[in-house]
Amino acid sequence: MNRIQSIRVAAGIRQIELAEHIGWAQSRVSNYETGQRVPGLDDARTLVRALNRLGAQCTLDDVFPSDDAEAA
Repeated sequence: MNRIQSIRVAAGIRQIELAEHIGWAQSRVSNYETGQRVPGLDDARTLVRALNRLGAQCTLDDVFPSDDAEAA
């Protein structure tokens, strides 16, 4: 699972704001947050860059932890 929503909310970023910043539809961000879709590496990097530009301080590993990190 990813942590897009929790990081976005903690930074005070609205879903529509994130989507518009990237140039995506809000539904695409929503689908990634709920796990209905899984972003590829390029889209994951795009999300992390956008989150950081909008005020979050996170890395790719923060947003998309490995299965090993989630089990710990």
